[in-house]
Amino acid sequence: MTDSIFDYINWRGDLSFRQSSFNEVDGAILAKLSYIPFEKVLEQGSPEAVSIADAAKKLFALPNIEGAFMRKEDSPLLSALAESPRFRNMGIFNCVNRFDPESQTQFYAITIRLSESKIYVAFRGTDNTLVGWKEDFNMCFVCPVPAQRLAVEYLEGTARDSVGRIIVGGHSKGGNLAVYAAAFCNSVAQKRVQAVYNYDGPGFDDKVLSTAGYKSICGRVNTFVPQSSIIGMLLGHEEKYTIVHSYQNGILQHDLCSWKVAQNRFCNLETVDNSSRFIDDTLKTWLSEMNYEEREKFVDGVYSVICETHINSIREMSSRRLANLRTVIKSTQKLDDETREAVLKALRLLVKSTKASLVRMIENRE
Repeated sequence: MTDSIFDYINWRGDLSFRQSSFNEVDGAILAKLSYIPFEKVLEQGSPEAVSIADAAKKLFALPNIEGAFMRKEDSPLLSALAESPRFRNMGIFNCVNRFDPESQTQFYAITIRLSESKIYVAFRGTDNTLVGWKEDFNMCFVCPVPAQRLAVEYLEGTARDSVGRIIVGGHSKGGNLAVYAAAFCNSVAQKRVQAVYNYDGPGFDDKVLSTAGYKSICGRVNTFVPQSSIIGMLLGHEEKYTIVHSYQNGILQHDLCSWKVAQNRFCNLETVDNSSRFIDDTLKTWLSEMNYEEREKFVDGVYSVICETHINSIREMSSRRLANLRTVIKSTQKLDDETREAVLKALRLLVKSTKASLVRMIENRE
């Protein structure tokens, strides 16, 4: 019996894919692998594969490398994979990292060779930068955002330069990119996509869900969300999704390391909990009350206020909360009347949607 992805690597990491075929837990581990800063040791876009073991050795040899890992579990995860017979010889190639504050673009992808006839394309989720989070919020009123366009280009290019079947996956925004790329890549590439793994990634609006590209890939999409999912329940999903038991609470359930594993699969639940349903209902009601232009004004207005703090990452925001709060309060006074009214209107609608969702939840319990 296993409990987490670390236990899975420890107890089943000595089994080859011939002995135990690729599964949803493997997909989550490789999706999480995309958060490792391989761009520091791999040449961007290079088709030359470097094994996970060799890439890990090169990374850990760099000075002060621990500070480059985004999450505390990333370093031990890489160490575990580098020692695991199941994973250590997988080749990583075509590492692409694009970051542009001006166009509000944060994109990262790697391809992992599973065998001579199968590859896994992994898209990274949102990093700790404000730019990355702003691009996420842009999805509420723009489609495609730059990362989605880059994901399509990346998948098509990878398909063109490789052979065999393709699995596409990602966590958080990376899951959204995986689905979008598989849905809107050319037909030649799409036919080779065996499966798509979306781990708690947000969905899409009705315009995307109604397209032929999405419908043609929908049956191959495997979406997983924890019981208190917030990120993964945003916007719409037409594909079926599996609810996974997480040890954590609230937003912390977004962490793949908190998902419970039993042998070669995640432990499933029948439904998301009340908090997830409440937040999902509130946010969808809120967004439905605003058109795309109003959503854009709200997001841009909030972002411009935060930018006045001159911070670049969520981590910096948390470390200087009081000073940043003072700056934000002052910055709101600099907003033009139209933008300020758009922000206030959106906040009033959020309060209204929260109250309406709470009433519906109480009525459904009676």
